[in-house]
Amino acid sequence: MPVQQVTVLGATGSIGQSTLDVVARHPERYQVFALTSHSRVDALGELCLRFRPSHAVVATGEDAGRLQSRLRAAGCPTEVWHGPAALVEVAEHARVDVVMAAIVGAAGLLPALAAAGAGKRVLLANKEALVMSGALFMDAVVSGGATLLPIDSEHNAIFQCLPAGSRCGALPTGVERILLTASGGPFRTWTPEALRAATPEQAVRHPKWSMGRKISVDSATLMNKGLELIEACWLFGVSPAAVQVVVHPESIVHSLVQYVDGSTLAQLGNPDMRTPIALGLAWPERIPAGVAPLDLFATASLHFEAPDEIRFPCLRLAREAMAAGGCAPAVLNAANEVAVAAFLDGKLRFTDIPAVIEQTLTELPMMAADGLPTILEADREAREQATRLLGLMR
Repeated sequence: MPVQQVTVLGATGSIGQSTLDVVARHPERYQVFALTSHSRVDALGELCLRFRPSHAVVATGEDAGRLQSRLRAAGCPTEVWHGPAALVEVAEHARVDVVMAAIVGAAGLLPALAAAGAGKRVLLANKEALVMSGALFMDAVVSGGATLLPIDSEHNAIFQCLPAGSRCGALPTGVERILLTASGGPFRTWTPEALRAATPEQAVRHPKWSMGRKISVDSATLMNKGLELIEACWLFGVSPAAVQVVVHPESIVHSLVQYVDGSTLAQLGNPDMRTPIALGLAWPERIPAGVAPLDLFATASLHFEAPDEIRFPCLRLAREAMAAGGCAPAVLNAANEVAVAAFLDGKLRFTDIPAVIEQTLTELPMMAADGLPTILEADREAREQATRLLGLMR
């Protein structure tokens, strides 16, 4: 088997680091072609010295120059590029076989689309790409001849529970419903009064998963599960009504698929992202990921409960945006990114995050998602509107 060339978009984040951990365990199968990071230049430099990729990408020319000088001084051959166009170039490069799309937020849309259009094996950890441009993205996968594999633990679990030979984009015959599990986040048992006083430090302290700050807040609001609901609709060809969110605080059952014959298949495992990453890299094979096997005796018991959409309205907002269609999911995502950033900066209360999102959705006219320019314009307008609402709340 020839060595696969891998680009890791968002290499310094938790998914990127887990990807590189798996890659390092299999040097006979994988070689790093490119690594990218928005602003963690020093961390990216350390990764370049270790993996010696052909290319690295950062946000600015100043950072690129600084990193290039450091790498040259260390004898590292990596060529450093910068900017959004460079992200696209390392995603669609002719030498690349596999692209890990792990840039957080809307910034990851264009390189993920490029990888799909170029026919790569796309390991999709950036849920915003499908949330913002679901039909457009899935069309790019088909027209480009790409192989799309979901990396979010829940969607990866669903994929594993589907019949052999299933492909993303169409639900196989016989599937009745998808059960999408959620940990419930750090505030699962908090009262409404306590939620109003929640701090960023409390919100990013996830009880089960090690994640970045933005996605940790999304988990605390259940917006992360709402975005995953939208993503599941596109990945598996179902309506929002066919996806049920189930709160499962142990995070052992990663998701389930119910069939028309009464069967329910589940995928279980320790909460470690290296498992879905390894499956994405090697599918349809399985390779060691460095993850300990599940000890059912230590796990002892599993619990499931319905989500509380009164205390956590972001889940309802996401479902309604998907049902509305058009650019509504893109508006939802943009307003959420603005609101979460304000909360992390101490400029917005936790319980005001869904208020900003809902008001943005209400006040902006909804546009049909008839092309990338329209989607990006909806994203821009939603950010402006959400920012204006923040000013009114202060």
